[in-house]
Amino acid sequence: TARTIERFLESTLDSADEAETLAVKAAEEIGFPEEELHKLGMAVRESTVNAVVHGNRYNSRKKVHLTVRKAADHTKVTIADEGNGFDMSSVRDPLAEENLLHQSGRGLLLIRAFVDEVEMRRGTPAGTELTLTKYLVRKS
Repeated sequence: TARTIERFLESTLDSADEAETLAVKAAEEIGFPEEELHKLGMAVRESTVNAVVHGNRYNSRKKVHLTVRKAADHTKVTIADEGNGFDMSSVRDPLAEENLLHQSGRGLLLIRAFVDEVEMRRGTPAGTELTLTKYLVRKS
């Protein structure tokens, strides 16, 4: 049975804890193994930090909209900020030799490594919306 949790989180780094906890709890309830819970948690935490820092720029009047959808075989987490949004093509490749020493740009690489699907789109009316999907692969 699908279930959805929605929250409006403050633009503070503490919101990353709340987002991670909600997403991991939902995935745990449908039987994700510990290692996969950890990966999902890391991806959600990184996405929420990006929304707070780069999207809303810690603006207390802006919120991070979190949606956690739990289905029988997957968990889908959407994190949306209320910032100006950004152009995905402007993100440097963190694996390119000239960028290896840069501190920023690795977050999206990690997020993509830890979940099965990542969709990014401009929010309405503003901001950036990131949807992370992680599938439960049952061993038979």
